[in-house]
Amino acid sequence: MRAPIFLRIASIIMFLYCAGHTSGYPWIPVEGERELAIVESMKSHQFDVVGSMRSFWDFYIGFGLVTSGFMLAIAVAIWQLASLAKRGVNGIRPIILTLCIASVVNTIFEIRFFFIIPIVMAAAISILLGIAFIVALSTPRLPQ
Repeated sequence: MRAPIFLRIASIIMFLYCAGHTSGYPWIPVEGERELAIVESMKSHQFDVVGSMRSFWDFYIGFGLVTSGFMLAIAVAIWQLASLAKRGVNGIRPIILTLCIASVVNTIFEIRFFFIIPIVMAAAISILLGIAFIVALSTPRLPQ
């Protein structure tokens, strides 16, 4: 198989990964009084951050939404890389490698801090990007 196929599959999985992450908003399993007390504590204590009053809850929600935005952007970028790879555009291999390395680091963080579904998705994206990079090495390129 050729690199664009692996990139398209990685893009689709990244989009699903993003959708799954975003659908978990607000990312808190509040099931009892202890969890509710923690969430309320995160919301109630505000502190000055470079002139803006923020709470831990603001950071928690904000980082979660930023993560969703970047996941969507990466899914789109990988899809666009597949289009470039299909046309034999030179110079995309370093971009694929960069995304692959970032995905491997993400997979390590998923293993350390999260649970099986994001671990499997992150690992699948890492593997697909790695294969796309290797396959792209052997793909004939357009003359410069």
